[in-house]
Amino acid sequence: MVQPRNMEDAEYSADRAGSTADLMWEKLCSEARAAVENDSRLTRAMNLAILYHRSFAEALGHRIAEKLANSDIGQEELISLIGDIFGNDPDILLSAKLDLQAIRDRDPSNAEILTPFLYFKGFLALQGHRIGHWLWNHDKVHMARHIQSRISEVLGIDIHPAARMGKGIMLDHGSGLVIGETAVVEDEVSILQDVTLGGTGKEIGDRHPKIRRGALIGAGAKILGNIEVGIGAKVGAGSVVVSEVAAHTSVAGVPARIVGKPNSDLPGISMEQTINEPEYMI
Repeated sequence: MVQPRNMEDAEYSADRAGSTADLMWEKLCSEARAAVENDSRLTRAMNLAILYHRSFAEALGHRIAEKLANSDIGQEELISLIGDIFGNDPDILLSAKLDLQAIRDRDPSNAEILTPFLYFKGFLALQGHRIGHWLWNHDKVHMARHIQSRISEVLGIDIHPAARMGKGIMLDHGSGLVIGETAVVEDEVSILQDVTLGGTGKEIGDRHPKIRRGALIGAGAKILGNIEVGIGAKVGAGSVVVSEVAAHTSVAGVPARIVGKPNSDLPGISMEQTINEPEYMI
C-alpha cells in the first residue's frame, strides 16, 4: 500500500477511512439485528461476528482471523496482528468498505452488505490479501506467505502478496482464482471464478497482467504475460489472452480476438457480460 506522505496526509486518511467505516458499521449492525429478529437461532452467530464488536475494524479483523487461524498461528495472534496493521494503514479499511459496496451494487443475488461480509469468500480473500500485501511491503515476507497459504487452503483463492489490488473490486465467487506476483488490478474491476492472471513460463521480473480500471474478466479466462487489459475492457468467459487488450474493447476466444466494444464504459461496474457483436467475429 502507498504510505501517507506526511502526518497531515496520515490524519486525513485515517479520518476518511474512519468516517466511511462508521457508516458501514451502522449498516452491518442493523442488518445483523434484522437477521436475528427474523431467526433467533442466528443470535450467537451474529453476536460473535458483528454485534459483540465495537467497530467495523474490530469485526473485520476478527472475521479474517477466524477464517485463517490454525495450529501454527492462532486466532488471537492474528487478531492482534491485523489490528496493528489497520492502525498503521487505515486505507485498508476504506478499501474493504468500497469492496463491500461494489458487491452490493453489482451482484444481483445480493442486496445487503452482511452476506458478503460474513460469507463471500472473494471478499474475505481480498481483505486477507490486503493484510498479506502490507506485511510483504514491510519486510514480513514469511508472515505474508503464511497468510497467502491459508487463504489458498481455506478459500481456494491464491493471490501473491506482492500483487497490487485497487479499491471497489469484486471477486465474484472467487473459486480457482490465481493472481501472480507482479499483477496489478486497478479500481472498480470485477473478476469472476477460475480466472488466472499468470506468467508465460520461467521468466523473471515484471511478468504478469495489468488490469486497468473498470475492466470485466469473465469466468475461466486466462490472461498471461506482462500485458495490459485496458480501461473498461471486457474479456469473455473461457478466453485465453496473450496480447494487449485496448481500452473499451471486448475480446473473446482461444486465443482471444476483438469481438466488439462493451455496452458500457466500465463493464466491471455494469457487469454486462454478454458478447453480442457477431459482425466482428472472424
